[in-house]
Amino acid sequence: MPSFPFIRSLAAALGCMALAGPALAQDDLGSVGQRWLNDVLQAQSATLPLRMEVSVGALDPRLRLAPCNHVEPYLPTGARLWGRTRLGLRCMDGATRWNVFLPITVKAFGPAWVLAGNVASGAVLTEQDAVEAEVDWAAETAPVVANPQAWVGQVAARHLVAGQALRQNMVRPPEVFRAGTSVRVVVQGPGYSVTSSGQAMSAGAVGQNVRIRMANGRVIAGIVSDDGTVEATL
Repeated sequence: MPSFPFIRSLAAALGCMALAGPALAQDDLGSVGQRWLNDVLQAQSATLPLRMEVSVGALDPRLRLAPCNHVEPYLPTGARLWGRTRLGLRCMDGATRWNVFLPITVKAFGPAWVLAGNVASGAVLTEQDAVEAEVDWAAETAPVVANPQAWVGQVAARHLVAGQALRQNMVRPPEVFRAGTSVRVVVQGPGYSVTSSGQAMSAGAVGQNVRIRMANGRVIAGIVSDDGTVEATL
């Protein structure tokens, strides 16, 4: 995923280059915002493996803004140049100071894996389930799974439809044991390691934190390893 702190700092730097000159009319603001955004995205394109596009929407037609000699574009607090968002424009030199927001849509095209067919919930994904294609990473909030090692062998978290780009919230690790299963437990502490067994209190997948009830009734928490062992640190 792109570095949003970098994007924000770059946008802030370019924001200092406010657009001054002849008084700008309200109809000019869309082109002002478009030029500023193009500069920001062009500057950041060297650091991202993505092809960026941006489109600028229109202001509320009911607005009536006074002409301004000095318009400053800026990225509002909490906003980011990703997907549907907004760009701030404020008048710094005019008969009337004003501050408005333009709706914008930022698209970020890059390599991803697109499902070749439907996949049932709970099915294990194989290399044949998806093909590489260029998609808009910013079309959804969940990050794209660009590396096949991150999804091959994973389980569909829900019913998946052909044509969807694989994203992190669509897959999960496969379960290696169910609730109630007897599992091997390795408990480690300063200078020692003890191997025992216990009963899983929930299903477990590789990398997940699970709770295990030991033979003495004590409940401990640990991480599921690749071989299904639960590793706990005391």
